[in-house]
Amino acid sequence: MTRLSIVMPVFNERYCVEECVQRVLSRTPERVDELELIIVDDASTDGTGAVLDRLAREHEQIRLFRQPHNQGKGAAVRRGIHKATGDITIFQDADLEYDPRDYDKVLEPFFTDAADAVYGSRFLVSDRKRVLYFRHTLGNRFLTLLSNLATDLNLTDMETCYKAVRTEFLQSIPIRSDRFGVEPELTAKLAKRRARIFEVPISYLGRTYQEGKKIGWKDGVSAIYTILKFWLIDDLYADDEYGSHILASLD
Repeated sequence: MTRLSIVMPVFNERYCVEECVQRVLSRTPERVDELELIIVDDASTDGTGAVLDRLAREHEQIRLFRQPHNQGKGAAVRRGIHKATGDITIFQDADLEYDPRDYDKVLEPFFTDAADAVYGSRFLVSDRKRVLYFRHTLGNRFLTLLSNLATDLNLTDMETCYKAVRTEFLQSIPIRSDRFGVEPELTAKLAKRRARIFEVPISYLGRTYQEGKKIGWKDGVSAIYTILKFWLIDDLYADDEYGSHILASLD
């Protein structure tokens, strides 16, 4: 029996989050027997909270948590990881850029190739993607290149939302970034922990800033700092009762 945890950080997505949740819960991926949707509301102020309350009452698979104040995507993801009870955890943005129908492709390497982590790449060949910002794509490719130089991985899309990791492994990794730096931080730590990482192509229907896209150039600068920071610093094991500090010393 395989249980899937889906961690969804949410901030001011009143007009998208209900449709996104319905898509996530509309069908269970193949080889998954149970799923839980862990929603972390990052102190939304646009009425998202009321929508989430109603959805949580209507769907027993939803576990809803609220941040006391806005802390950023990384902080919401960190809390969601801590609450996960599944065998595998996947991240899902609360907008409609990523399609949950791609879950089967993302999860397949766990069952067939003993993967520890799987990234859904927007830049590998897929069935469709929305044509949008060229400079934004260049920025993503540059950050992936810089991350690859630091980690010696050959990823095509480090900044992708769709990252799936074995939950026990994921919960043993400390996440320090509060904002979008969670992407390069987790990638650096998976690489240093010698995780078996796979990539699969996914569809991508990006949105414009007028439609609610939140990431900007300042987050790109922060990502560069995060890549360099966790290239130099070995902060690889969470403090827990399982002796992770001993593993870190041995490593």
